[in-house]
Amino acid sequence: MARLLPVLFALLFCGYVQPISFSLPPNSRKCLREEIHKNVLVTGEYELSEAHNQGQVRLKITDSAGHILYSKEDASKGKFAFTTEEYDMFEVCFDSKLPAGAGRVPDQMVNLIMKHGVEAKNYEEIAKVEKLKPLEVELRRLEDLSESIVNDFAYMKKREEEMRDTNESTNVRVLYFSIFSIHQVLHLGEIFAELLPTSQSG
Repeated sequence: MARLLPVLFALLFCGYVQPISFSLPPNSRKCLREEIHKNVLVTGEYELSEAHNQGQVRLKITDSAGHILYSKEDASKGKFAFTTEEYDMFEVCFDSKLPAGAGRVPDQMVNLIMKHGVEAKNYEEIAKVEKLKPLEVELRRLEDLSESIVNDFAYMKKREEEMRDTNESTNVRVLYFSIFSIHQVLHLGEIFAELLPTSQSG
């Protein structure tokens, strides 16, 4: 049942994306991290409240290896898009830089909307390019959603197998370590048994 929950949520909330809002104090950094599958389209839209005293915010998106997927020095408002090459952890960071002597200034509000997979595709544009009827567009969207769900299941199964293999490998190592420990204890017992008569006779 627990495995079905992501699928149910995907079906119920497909197309509904909740924007993320947070405050960004001056000279601070805030990052959001998300795991995303391979070959997935990711799109985003961001907007920051007005900066005071010529402060600037840099937006940078990187993967776990530090490769920059998107970077904007004066990120006040804009959009971004990229396609993932591998399953990875991606990081979206906002860096606030304030010039020296700026004094006390209020925090900036950051509004961010990120979409990936089916929700990131522009089906209206696809319909125009391919001249699809409304029903055909819905069928295409459901087809893409089904493919996404199948990929999620395949990934969960793979992770489960990897975890099981890791557990089995750990159990084998624990068994070998236990046997080795028992052997060491027995060997030490033999050494003490040999030393005791010598010490008693001395």
